[in-house]
Amino acid sequence: MSPQEDAQQSAGLSDEERAAMKERVQELKAEARAKKGRAAGESAVLAKIAEMPEPDRAMAERLHAIILTSAPELSPKTWYGMPAYANKDGKVVCFFTAASKFNERYATFGFNAVANLDEGAMWPTSFALKELTPSVEEEIAALVKRAVS
Repeated sequence: MSPQEDAQQSAGLSDEERAAMKERVQELKAEARAKKGRAAGESAVLAKIAEMPEPDRAMAERLHAIILTSAPELSPKTWYGMPAYANKDGKVVCFFTAASKFNERYATFGFNAVANLDEGAMWPTSFALKELTPSVEEEIAALVKRAVS
């Protein structure tokens, strides 16, 4: 018996237990990478929001809070230089485009094809935003919840 095998046997772990422990270590490493990635993504989104002029900045800050509250499973990330929120597969579910980005008269809040918003033969995937009123915030929260359902 090799010294390594002898040490393993004296530790009292079976081959299956050692394999399970190795799997758990890999899971913990993956979880740590995901947390680090989420933190980096959120940091990047908050930095982009901070660069926006008013009223885009205030709108983006509020949307960020609404989205993370409505769908905490989404991860913030930048997408074409704008705030976006991705599912566990890294696919963008929803995004915000500041009016100032393309010198438009309104900001845009939109959804990508992975969002579960299908309704009949036609449904909206993008919304023009001039301001966030309480009723608009409620509608956005409901849409985000539905999009990830």
